Amino acid sequence: MNRISILAVAVAAAIAPASDGQTVTEKANPVNIQIKVGSKTFTATLENNATAQAFKAKLPLTVEMVELNGNEKYYRFPSDLPTNASNPGAIKVGDLMIYGQNTLVLFYEGFQTSYSYTRLGRISDPAGLAAAVGTGTVKVTYELQPKAKGN
Repeated sequence: MNRISILAVAVAAAIAPASDGQTVTEKANPVNIQIKVGSKTFTATLENNATAQAFKAKLPLTVEMVELNGNEKYYRFPSDLPTNASNPGAIKVGDLMIYGQNTLVLFYEGFQTSYSYTRLGRISDPAGLAAAVGTGTVKVTYELQPKAKGN
């Protein structure tokens, strides 16, 4: 290969979508949010999709999330978000999803599912999430993670 061919291959690889639809540049600059439940704070990384962008535009946000099924907390937004639902097959602890077009769901237990959701993001280390959210309605704050100094 000549230099121009090598450069073209390198540029194409840098902007080509990864297996999940994100480009290498987008993967290098993830959007992290903080999810605060009581005295516990969790960090989640948002997906790069229209739903996550619409959700991010609502931040900071503090909502009362209602218990459902012993595995999730939910909150219904007063208006719809853009969605692209699909069945994930399995829900993992710390998944943050939209059910329907306006229901924010934070999963604190994992399970197999036949329902369809639009993925917003996922908590990177969900240890202690179930204990933090408890068994009833809980106040949860979602906000952008502060940028590290120098960024």
